[in-house]
Amino acid sequence: MDIIEPESAEDFRKYYSLRWKILRAPWKQPPGSERDPLDDNSTHLMIVNRQRAVVGVGRLHFNGIREAQIRYMAIVTAKQRQGLGSRLLQALEQRARQLGAARIVLDARETALRFYHKHGYRTVEPGHTLFNSVAHVKMEKDL
Repeated sequence: MDIIEPESAEDFRKYYSLRWKILRAPWKQPPGSERDPLDDNSTHLMIVNRQRAVVGVGRLHFNGIREAQIRYMAIVTAKQRQGLGSRLLQALEQRARQLGAARIVLDARETALRFYHKHGYRTVEPGHTLFNSVAHVKMEKDL
């Protein structure tokens, strides 16, 4: 499995398709709801297998000169708990460091808190609730 940046229109189609399938479709959100205005100025990474099928995605953008934010991390359900999320998170953190970030923030779903704590993130405060049912927690990590 390789971690790459989507380059072609087809890469981005697959990237957004997985983002929607994992992070929006289960809550009956329409295609397109997986995107936001910051996508155009963000770094996108995806994990692909040998057949170039996308099995994981994540996005990095900057909130300020030294603060980066990770959003939209998702791994295909059948591939979870195999270390792919850890590899993707580390790649996003490395990219943030390369671009000058001193800190990363994120809004983790409550179901993912253990994963982020394992990677050195600390809880800051309760976050928003998405679709009236998906509670989030604000987290941060100094790089």
